[in-house]
Amino acid sequence: MVNVKGLIKSFESQGHESVRAVDGVNFEVPEGKFFTLLGPSGCGKTTTLRAIAGLERPDDGEIRINGQVVSSTTAGIFISPSERDIGMVFQSYAIWPHMTVFENVAFPLTVGKRKYSKKEIAGRVARALATVQLDGLEQRPAPNLSGGQQQRLALARALVREPKVLLLDEPLSNLDAKLREQMRIELRELQRQLQLTTIYVTHDQAEALAMSNVVAVMNQGKIAQLGRPRDIYDQPMTRFTADFIGSTNFVPGKVIGDPTEDGARLVETQHGNLLCYVSTDLRQGEAVLISIRPQNVLISREPAANARNVFRGKVRVSVFLGEYIDCQVQVGDDVLRAHMHPRLRISRGEEVFVHLPRELCTVVPDEDRSVNGT
Repeated sequence: MVNVKGLIKSFESQGHESVRAVDGVNFEVPEGKFFTLLGPSGCGKTTTLRAIAGLERPDDGEIRINGQVVSSTTAGIFISPSERDIGMVFQSYAIWPHMTVFENVAFPLTVGKRKYSKKEIAGRVARALATVQLDGLEQRPAPNLSGGQQQRLALARALVREPKVLLLDEPLSNLDAKLREQMRIELRELQRQLQLTTIYVTHDQAEALAMSNVVAVMNQGKIAQLGRPRDIYDQPMTRFTADFIGSTNFVPGKVIGDPTEDGARLVETQHGNLLCYVSTDLRQGEAVLISIRPQNVLISREPAANARNVFRGKVRVSVFLGEYIDCQVQVGDDVLRAHMHPRLRISRGEEVFVHLPRELCTVVPDEDRSVNGT
């Protein structure tokens, strides 16, 4: 288990101003779970991971690994990386090019305080290589491995000390798309088999959704939303989360109705009143954005019988992409994207009806309009 409480880390910018890379981050990773820090470049996710590893000394906060305090500014505790029961894989793999596969994996066992016999080292290296399916390649020079094999080698080196916690800093980003998908599955299955507490850093939304038990979406040094992948995707709490996790449409509006028995609210928009479900406690008159994913926008030539949230529109763009048709429909001043079934044949310039199913519309606060008072 990993506990992070009130973590703060600042760096000095070029103008000698202090910039908070991590600003009061709190989370807990249960034992054996796969936890992902997800966000754009500069959001603080890698700094958070490095603080857990002991590669960055926090300005404030506390970090516990399996109940042991490894960093606490108030208690004056800071345990070095080599004394934390962790394994870490970096984005660059950091493989020693002058060493064999065996020597690379064995290296962590030769530099720590604990001394291992040659027999112990051989046994641990053999187990680690077998775990990542590199057994039989012990004497191969490390540079002669393929990209996927080098990624496995870096993973074996992190596992050879049999750590309680595995830290992964964008380990798949240097692989091509097809190999990245394959290694994503292999890595997740390996983590499940070992029941190893894992903290994973990535900017790739698909990676985070596919691999994680829990995702923490980070923005500007803070956690914007934390939860299960499906909950974060289906029920974003902020515009940033809705926009960053996949693609979405935004329709501005204003809350005008009280909740119905099933929790829906009436939202006034330029297209008329929409019935939607909300994910936050929104007040009457509050400026909001209705978020709906392109695959949930329904396009038809005739309006559905007795359906709510239906508008007239005109097709601006219709692009066949094999698995679906990427369609852009002009509805008033808004352009809505829809992913339609490839069998549907709707052409540019055609008049259509757009249906936004209320159970698939998520309402989030519109911070920009709220701040500006509009």
